Amino acid sequence: MEVIDELKEAVEFLQEKGVGPVDCSIILGTGLGALADEIQPLLTVNYSQIPHFPMATVEFHFGRLIYGELAGKRVLAWQGRFHYYEGHSMHEIVKPVRIARLLGARAMFISNASGSLNPKYKKGTLMCIEDHINLQPESPLRGENWDELGGRFPDMSEPYHSGLRQMAKEAAAELQLELHEGVYASVPGPHLETRAEYRYLRIIGADAVGMSTVPEVIACVHMGLPCCAISVLTDECDPEALEKVDIDAILAVARRSEPGLTALISRMVRRLDEGLGMG
Repeated sequence: MEVIDELKEAVEFLQEKGVGPVDCSIILGTGLGALADEIQPLLTVNYSQIPHFPMATVEFHFGRLIYGELAGKRVLAWQGRFHYYEGHSMHEIVKPVRIARLLGARAMFISNASGSLNPKYKKGTLMCIEDHINLQPESPLRGENWDELGGRFPDMSEPYHSGLRQMAKEAAAELQLELHEGVYASVPGPHLETRAEYRYLRIIGADAVGMSTVPEVIACVHMGLPCCAISVLTDECDPEALEKVDIDAILAVARRSEPGLTALISRMVRRLDEGLGMG
């Protein structure tokens, strides 16, 4: 079965289950788990129920879709994302984006956990991604192009919507949250980087590094879906003073950052129309 047919079957299934109008979609990556509790659910569907849908295998990622109301808007929230290192194809990784767009979403919000490469950006703070460096081994657009999804050669000069980024800065200021802006490098993982690789990433212009987000953003651009991505900086990747990675410590930092990130995304959802009007 072709990718486009799989997507249509998944969309029809969700519509039959009760998914109606969608204002925006949210990928609840690391640091946004608490946002699920803020959504007034109208429908919850396990990923295993959705036709042709992959399963999240990372133990701290749930695998369910929540359709409901948040800050006065109808949202489609994906609780659990997919990574290349899990063995998923790029087509599987970006299915949440494509399904959300086909269901009518007008914007996409994405969160992730990443390591800080910029010495001025300390762990526990947030970074609004303004641009990225794609070091993933392939693109979600590789292979046959379906014109129903987007053109063959999408422009990537501004993958992150300027209006949504401006709204993020304003919302952070209102909430008195420290919000950096920077360039995100996406690597395959799941291993962390060597000292030499951290130096290399900093030299080529990255402020943070992680193992996700960019494939989804490429799919957003391909489908004309405005997006905004926020990184929770969970550790500091200083090659001259590098500490061994402790995943429990990283998750603890992400949990401490959850209230601020949840408040930020909620406020952005409330002001969605304003943000889209800025771009």
